[in-house]
Amino acid sequence: QVQLVESGGGLVQAGGSLRLSCVASGVISSVLDMGWYRQVPGKQRELVAAVAAVRRGSNINYADSVKGRFTISRDNIKNTVFLQMNSLKVEDTAVYYCNTNPPNVGFWGQGTQVTVTS
Repeated sequence: QVQLVESGGGLVQAGGSLRLSCVASGVISSVLDMGWYRQVPGKQRELVAAVAAVRRGSNINYADSVKGRFTISRDNIKNTVFLQMNSLKVEDTAVYYCNTNPPNVGFWGQGTQVTVTS
Protein backbone atom coordinates (compact mmCIF):
# COMPACT_ATOMS: atom_id res chain seq x y z
CA GLN A 1 0.00 0.00 0.00
CA VAL A 2 1.40 3.33 -1.05
CA GLN A 3 1.54 6.08 1.52
CA LEU A 4 2.90 9.60 1.17
CA VAL A 5 3.29 11.52 4.42
CA GLU A 6 3.94 15.24 4.34
CA SER A 7 5.40 17.26 7.20
CA GLY A 8 7.25 20.46 7.93
CA GLY A 9 4.50 23.01 7.55
CA GLY A 10 3.83 25.72 10.06
CA LEU A 11 3.28 29.38 10.74
CA VAL A 12 5.92 31.77 9.44
CA GLN A 13 6.23 35.47 8.75
CA ALA A 14 6.53 36.77 5.23
CA GLY A 15 10.12 36.50 4.07
CA GLY A 16 10.74 33.42 6.15
CA SER A 17 11.53 29.85 5.16
CA LEU A 18 10.17 26.37 5.65
CA ARG A 19 11.29 22.96 4.50
CA LEU A 20 8.63 20.40 3.70
CA SER A 21 9.28 16.66 3.61
CA CYS A 22 7.37 13.87 1.91
CA VAL A 23 8.24 10.36 3.01
CA ALA A 24 7.09 7.61 0.68
CA SER A 25 6.33 4.05 1.67
CA GLY A 26 5.11 1.21 -0.49
CA VAL A 27 6.72 2.79 -3.52
CA ILE A 28 10.19 3.85 -4.55
CA SER A 29 9.88 7.57 -5.19
CA SER A 30 13.05 7.77 -7.27
CA VAL A 31 11.45 5.74 -10.08
CA LEU A 32 8.49 8.10 -10.23
CA ASP A 33 7.94 11.64 -11.40
CA MET A 34 7.05 13.43 -8.18
CA GLY A 35 5.50 16.78 -7.43
CA TRP A 36 4.54 19.17 -4.69
CA TYR A 37 1.06 20.60 -4.93
CA ARG A 38 -0.82 23.18 -2.91
CA GLN A 39 -4.45 24.00 -2.39
CA VAL A 40 -6.24 27.02 -1.03
CA PRO A 41 -9.88 26.64 0.05
CA GLY A 42 -12.19 27.25 -2.88
CA LYS A 43 -9.46 26.82 -5.46
CA GLN A 44 -8.11 23.91 -7.44
CA ARG A 45 -5.00 22.12 -6.31
CA GLU A 46 -2.00 23.40 -8.24
CA LEU A 47 1.37 21.89 -9.02
CA VAL A 48 4.15 24.12 -7.72
CA ALA A 49 7.25 21.99 -8.20
CA ALA A 50 8.07 18.74 -9.95
CA VAL A 51 11.06 16.44 -10.23
CA ALA A 52 11.24 13.73 -12.84
CA ALA A 53 12.24 10.16 -12.13
CA VAL A 54 15.95 9.44 -11.86
CA ARG A 55 15.86 7.39 -15.09
CA ARG A 56 14.49 10.51 -16.82
CA GLY A 57 17.28 12.75 -15.55
CA SER A 58 15.51 14.14 -12.49
CA ASN A 59 14.52 17.21 -14.48
CA ILE A 60 12.94 19.90 -12.35
CA ASN A 61 10.20 22.39 -13.11
CA TYR A 62 8.49 25.09 -11.08
CA ALA A 63 5.35 27.11 -11.33
CA ASP A 64 6.11 30.72 -12.23
CA SER A 65 4.71 31.86 -8.90
CA VAL A 66 7.42 30.04 -6.92
CA LYS A 67 10.35 30.07 -9.36
CA GLY A 68 13.50 31.35 -7.71
CA ARG A 69 12.08 30.90 -4.21
CA PHE A 70 11.25 27.19 -3.91
CA THR A 71 13.58 24.25 -4.45
CA ILE A 72 12.48 20.66 -4.88
CA SER A 73 14.92 17.85 -4.14
CA ARG A 74 14.93 14.20 -3.26
CA ASP A 75 16.89 11.87 -1.03
CA ASN A 76 16.67 8.53 -2.79
CA ILE A 77 18.14 6.62 0.16
CA LYS A 78 15.51 7.99 2.51
CA ASN A 79 12.80 7.73 -0.14
CA THR A 80 11.91 11.33 0.61
CA VAL A 81 11.10 14.37 -1.50
CA PHE A 82 11.70 17.85 -0.07
CA LEU A 83 10.45 21.32 -0.82
CA GLN A 84 12.61 24.15 0.45
CA MET A 85 10.57 27.32 0.52
CA ASN A 86 12.35 30.64 0.92
CA SER A 87 11.16 34.24 0.77
CA LEU A 88 7.68 33.10 1.62
CA LYS A 89 4.77 35.34 0.74
CA VAL A 90 1.30 35.60 2.22
CA GLU A 91 -0.07 34.16 -1.02
CA ASP A 92 1.93 30.96 -0.41
CA THR A 93 -0.49 30.12 2.39
CA ALA A 94 -2.06 26.77 1.53
CA VAL A 95 -2.12 23.08 2.35
CA TYR A 96 0.83 21.44 0.63
CA TYR A 97 0.73 17.89 -0.69
CA CYS A 98 3.11 15.61 -2.49
CA ASN A 99 2.05 13.09 -5.10
CA THR A 100 3.23 11.67 -8.36
CA ASN A 101 3.18 13.92 -11.41
CA PRO A 102 0.57 13.62 -12.76
CA PRO A 103 -1.14 12.86 -9.46
CA ASN A 104 -2.51 9.48 -8.51
CA VAL A 105 -5.90 9.89 -6.86
CA GLY A 106 -5.17 7.13 -4.42
CA PHE A 107 -1.90 8.66 -3.21
CA TRP A 108 -3.16 11.91 -1.70
CA GLY A 109 -2.14 12.27 1.92
CA GLN A 110 -3.26 14.66 4.61
CA GLY A 111 -0.98 17.42 3.46
CA THR A 112 0.80 19.93 5.65
CA GLN A 113 -0.51 23.42 6.35
CA VAL A 114 1.68 26.40 5.55
CA THR A 115 0.52 29.76 6.85
CA VAL A 116 2.45 32.90 6.02
CA THR A 117 1.59 36.07 7.93
CA SER A 118 2.36 39.63 6.95
